[in-house]
Amino acid sequence: MPLQGLDALFRPSSIAVVGASHRDNGAGKLVMKNLLAGNFSGPVMPVNPKYEAVAGVMAYPDIASLPRIPDLAIICTPADKNLQVIEQLGQKGCKAAIILAAGSGKGLVEAMRTTARQYQMRLLGPNSMGVILPHLGLNVSFAPFPAKPGRIAFVSQSAAVCATILDWARHNDIGFSHFISLGDASDIDFAQLLDYLARDRHTSAILLYMDAVQDARTFMSAARAASRNKAVLVVKSGKTRIGAQLGHLHTGGNVGLDGAYDAAIRRAGMLRVRDTHDLFAAVETLNHAQSLRGERLVILTNGGGPAIMAIDTLLARGGKLATLGDTTLAALNQVLPGAWSHTNPIDIVGDAPVERYVNSLKVLLDSDDFDAILIMHAPSAAVNSTRVARELIEVIKTHPRARRFNILTNWSGETSVFEARRCFTEAGIPTYRTPESAAGAFMHLVEYRRNQKQLMETPVSVSDMPSDGDTVRTLIQQAFDEGVSQLDTHEVSRLMAAYGIQTLPTWIASDGTEAAHIAEQIGYPVAIKLRSPDIAHKSDVSGVVLNLRSAAEVAQAADAVLDRVRQTFPGARIHGLLVQRMARRAGSQELHIAVRSDPVFGPVILLGDGGVDWEGEEQAAVALPPLNMTLARYLVIHALKSGKVRANRSQQPLDMMAVCRVLTQVSHLIINHPEITSLDIHPLLATGNELVALDVSMQLHPFEGDGQARLAIRPYPKEWEEAASLKDGNPILLRPILPEDEPAHKEFVGHVSDEDRYKRFFADVVIGHEELAHMTQIDYDREMAFVAVAANGDILGVVRAVSDPDNDDAEFAVLVRSDLKGVGLGRLLMEKIIRYARQRGLNTLSGITMPSNRGMVMLARKLGFRVATHLEDGIVELKLDLGQNN
Repeated sequence: MPLQGLDALFRPSSIAVVGASHRDNGAGKLVMKNLLAGNFSGPVMPVNPKYEAVAGVMAYPDIASLPRIPDLAIICTPADKNLQVIEQLGQKGCKAAIILAAGSGKGLVEAMRTTARQYQMRLLGPNSMGVILPHLGLNVSFAPFPAKPGRIAFVSQSAAVCATILDWARHNDIGFSHFISLGDASDIDFAQLLDYLARDRHTSAILLYMDAVQDARTFMSAARAASRNKAVLVVKSGKTRIGAQLGHLHTGGNVGLDGAYDAAIRRAGMLRVRDTHDLFAAVETLNHAQSLRGERLVILTNGGGPAIMAIDTLLARGGKLATLGDTTLAALNQVLPGAWSHTNPIDIVGDAPVERYVNSLKVLLDSDDFDAILIMHAPSAAVNSTRVARELIEVIKTHPRARRFNILTNWSGETSVFEARRCFTEAGIPTYRTPESAAGAFMHLVEYRRNQKQLMETPVSVSDMPSDGDTVRTLIQQAFDEGVSQLDTHEVSRLMAAYGIQTLPTWIASDGTEAAHIAEQIGYPVAIKLRSPDIAHKSDVSGVVLNLRSAAEVAQAADAVLDRVRQTFPGARIHGLLVQRMARRAGSQELHIAVRSDPVFGPVILLGDGGVDWEGEEQAAVALPPLNMTLARYLVIHALKSGKVRANRSQQPLDMMAVCRVLTQVSHLIINHPEITSLDIHPLLATGNELVALDVSMQLHPFEGDGQARLAIRPYPKEWEEAASLKDGNPILLRPILPEDEPAHKEFVGHVSDEDRYKRFFADVVIGHEELAHMTQIDYDREMAFVAVAANGDILGVVRAVSDPDNDDAEFAVLVRSDLKGVGLGRLLMEKIIRYARQRGLNTLSGITMPSNRGMVMLARKLGFRVATHLEDGIVELKLDLGQNN
C-alpha cells in the first residue's frame, strides 16, 4: 500500500523517474545518476518511451505501464508536460512528486496544485533541485555533490544556495538529515516541512533559506511549534526593497516588510542569521555547541588586535563581555607573566608557549565569572599552532568542569592553522577562521537563547486596560455613513479614549483668522498643523508650526502654511488647520507608533523616534500583534538596542510600563476593529508616565468576514468565553487559557493530588516554569485549552485539545481539582471541548487514560466516545467520531 503525503516524499520504498534520459547534463540523467549512486534499496523505475533502459535500469514507456504504484515520482519533463504527468501519476495512485522544471506561470502552477489535490498527492516544487536524504542513501536531485549523514535539516527556496551549501558542507565535513530544495512551493511549503522535521528523530536542528512566505498563519504556527523542540535558523533574503522585489520575481511570493519577517522570526523563537557566511558559522556552532548557560563571554588570546575585532563584533550585536573577579585574576597572575593584560580579554602575549595557554584555560575552567570562553590564536613563530590546539583539546576533554561552559575557538589564518582547526572540528569544538565570525557565532547562541526566553516568559497581567469596543464600532460606522475614510486627531479623540489612549484636545480652523480666535480661547502657546489628505508628510510644506504665543503669530503662521501648500501642491485638498495648545515638553521624548498592513503578515505595529517623518519602515522596530505587556516590552527594548528609538540623557527615562500599555492598547484596537487599515500616532509625547498623542491619523475601509483571518497570529478567542454553573450552583467562567494564567495555573496544579496527576501525565512529573509556559502560552490556531475560573479568579479545571497539522484529529486531556469531583466540572469541560472540536472542523477527538480512572471512562461513554481497553499496555483509548455526530 503506498505511503501518504510527506511520508511518501521522505520515506519512499519505490521511486519513478519520469523523463529519465541519457541526455548529457539533462535533469533526467543527473537524477538517475545520483539516485543510483546513493544506493537506494527500493525499486527505481525510469519512465521514457524513447529508451528500453536508462543507466542500466529497465525503462517503461509511460506511467500506466509501471509494474507497481510508486511512492514518489521525480518529474524531469519540460514544464508544459507537467500537468499531464501529474494527472497520470494521480490516476496511478502516486502520493508525492518532485517537480524539477520551473512552473511556467501562475495559471499552470495552480492547475497542477488543483489536479494533485484531487488525488491527495503532495507536490514539491516546481523549480526544485530535489531532495537528499543521506540516512536512507537517497539522492533524488540534480545536485552536483552528495551530502553526508548528519543531524541538520536544510530547506531552501533557492537551488543555487543549495549547491553552495552542499559544497561548503563537503569541505567542512558537515552532514545533514534532510537536504530539501523547496523551489516555488506550489503545495508543500515551509510550514509543512517544519511540522515534519520537528518530529523527525534524525533531525536536531533546522536551517531555512527563504525568499518569501506564502501563508503567514500556517508558517507562524509551525515555526513556533518546531522551535519549542529544535533550534531553527533562518536566512531571509530581500532585506532591501530592491532585494525583496527581486525575490518576488524569483519565487512569486508577496513582498513583505523585512522588519515584519524579523519580528515573525523572533516571535516564533527562531534565530535569524544575516547572510550565508553567518549561516556557515551558525551551522558550525549548531553542529557542536551545547545550550548556552548565560551570556557572559571571556576571551583568551595571544594577540590584542584580533581580540579587539572580536569585541567590536560582540558589543555591536548587543553581547556582554564578562568581568573577572579577584579570585580569577589572582589565579591568572600565578600562571602568566607580569605583562599580561590583567583584564578581559586575557592577552597572554604573542610569545605564549603551549603551557601558558593550558594553564590559563585550567584557571578559567575553575572559575564561575563567565558562561562561555572564546580561545583565540594568531600564528606565531614561538609555538606550533596545531600543538596548542591538541593540548587544549586534551584539557577540555579531561577537565571535570569543561562541560559547564560553551567553548569556541578562533585560529586565524589559512595554511599554517588549517590542521589545528581540523583537530577542533574532529573533537566537536566549534572553530572559526576570523575573530568576527567567532564572536558572531557566539551571538547566534545568545540571540537564540533570548528568543527562546521570550517564547517562555510569563506576561505581566494588567486588568485595568479600558476597551470599549461598542463605542469604537459606533464611531467607525458614523464615519462610513458620512463617507469619511480618513480621520485625524480631532476626529479620533473619542475613539482613542475608548482604548485608554490620551490625545491632546484639538480644534479645527479654516483660515488664519479663525485659528487666531481659537488660540485666544484655549490659551497660549499653541501649535497649528496642516490638514490635507493629499500630503502624507506635513514637513514637505513645513506644515507644523510650534510655540505660537500671540494672535498675530498664529494668523501669520497659518496663512503662511496655506500659501506654501497652494504654491507647492496646487492641486492638494486642504481641510483647514488643526489648532492645539502646546503640550508640556520639558524632559519629554517624542515617539512614533504606527500600524501598517503588510502583504504577508497582515497588520504590524511599528515603533520609532518621533519628531521627523520616517523615510521608510526601516527606521522603525516592528512587532506582530497580538501584543501583551511582555511582548510590548520586547518591542521597546528592540527599538532601543537597534537605535530605532534613541534615548537622550537630558530627557526623563522612558517609562517602560507606560509605553507598553499604549502599544498593547493599540494592538487591542486593531485586532478588535479590522476596519482600521492604518494608524499613525506621531508624535506620542512621553513625559514620565504621562503619554499624550499629539497628532493622530487613521485610515478606515469597510471589512467583511473573519477579522482574525488577516492576522498572522490568532489572537485570544474571546468569542469562546461562556458563563456556566456547577451542580452546587456556584458560577464559573469557561474561557480559553491566557499566557497571564501561569501563576493561577501553578496554584491549580497544587490542588491536584499526586494520584490524579499521575493519571493525567502517566508519570510522576514536576511541573516547573517551562512546563507551565507550554501549557498557558498556546497557539490558538492549532491548540485550545479551556479553563474553568471561579468568581475569585481561581482555576478549577482545564481541558485541552491539540490538533495535528492537517486539522484532522485532536488529542484531548482533562484535569480538575481533586477537591472538586462530583460537581459536574469534568462534564462541562468535556462538552465545551467537543463543541470547539466540531466547530473547528475536526474529524475525530481522541485521548488515553488509565483503566483505574473509572470516572473518566464512564464520562467518555456517556458523551459518545468509543472506549477500547488495552490491559497489556495499561491504557484505555477514547475516540469520538465527530463527523458521524454532526
